[in-house]
Amino acid sequence: MTLPDDMGWLLRPVSRGHAKLHELSDGTYTLCDIALLNDMLDVEDENAFRAQEAAKR
Repeated sequence: MTLPDDMGWLLRPVSRGHAKLHELSDGTYTLCDIALLNDMLDVEDENAFRAQEAAKR
């Protein structure tokens, strides 16, 4: 299940504990910041997946 209008992408750093919801609307973060946080989360997820796969071998 996904949120409408790409809200999941905006809220992903919040749901993962890297930002607070009010910071998305008070100007603390720009869209570039949110994009960077999402890129970082993608890297963390990929690294965790690769570590799990390597542990299976």
